[in-house]
Amino acid sequence: MVTFLRVSELGSFSAAARQLGTTPSAVSRQVSRLEKRLGIQLIQRTTRQLRLTRAGEAAFARCSELAAAAQAVLQVPHEVTSAPRGQLSLSAPTAFARHVLHPLLMQFLALWPQVDLHLIATDRDIDPIRDGVDLMIRITRHPPEGLSARELMSIRQILCASPRYLAAHPTIEHPADLSTHSCLCLGEDAHDRRWRFRQGDIESEVTVQGRYDVNHSALRLDAMLAGLGLCTLPDYVAKPALLQGAAVQVLPDWDFLGNYGGRAYALYPPTRFVPPALRALIDHLVASMA
Repeated sequence: MVTFLRVSELGSFSAAARQLGTTPSAVSRQVSRLEKRLGIQLIQRTTRQLRLTRAGEAAFARCSELAAAAQAVLQVPHEVTSAPRGQLSLSAPTAFARHVLHPLLMQFLALWPQVDLHLIATDRDIDPIRDGVDLMIRITRHPPEGLSARELMSIRQILCASPRYLAAHPTIEHPADLSTHSCLCLGEDAHDRRWRFRQGDIESEVTVQGRYDVNHSALRLDAMLAGLGLCTLPDYVAKPALLQGAAVQVLPDWDFLGNYGGRAYALYPPTRFVPPALRALIDHLVASMA
């Protein structure tokens, strides 16, 4: 088909042969094979010129499309190994997306203007393969099997209170002291009121009480700043309030052993080929959160 296309474009078997690096007789045989396969004459041959039949004109148009498609295929290696481009979708826990990920994605979009991003901020479990997401951020101590994982950053849960609350209530020197304080819990199940702490080899568990349960870290932060009690927050949520002096870390020598600590991982389906845009995004997040 490509040989027929070149003959039609150049108007000569000899010219087509020179361009294709073969002989005029070989070119003629190729065109004859195509005509035999289609069962119709494509070119009218005379001693001085070649002319396309009506069927040949129709075939020429289709062969032009075929050659263009083949050329596009040959460009694929260049496209996928060149500058990042295309659209990526990624998911992340809501608070992490707001406080950590969103600013970094703004930087990434400025760095790579040919990449479009779709961020899904959700606290439900996302499966990259089932949900068709290119990249998933998950906070866990053990990344799931069956996915490629890149560690992004460690995350701690910090116990905080407002200076106003601490000034009006008894001093907290040990986790056991929390039993007499107002504590803001998630309220998702009974275990949320059993807070566990560790200091070296020593562990301590205390059952806490409070007037307000809320399973959103930004809302617990607001309630804590309003003086409603103590709460645990991911360090990336608590950091601005701590730096501004609006919140104080309580029991800083103890590690809170909650379900929402560990490390943030970038997870994506395992494959031998990672598109340039996805690789650039992962590298950007790893470098930015290191």
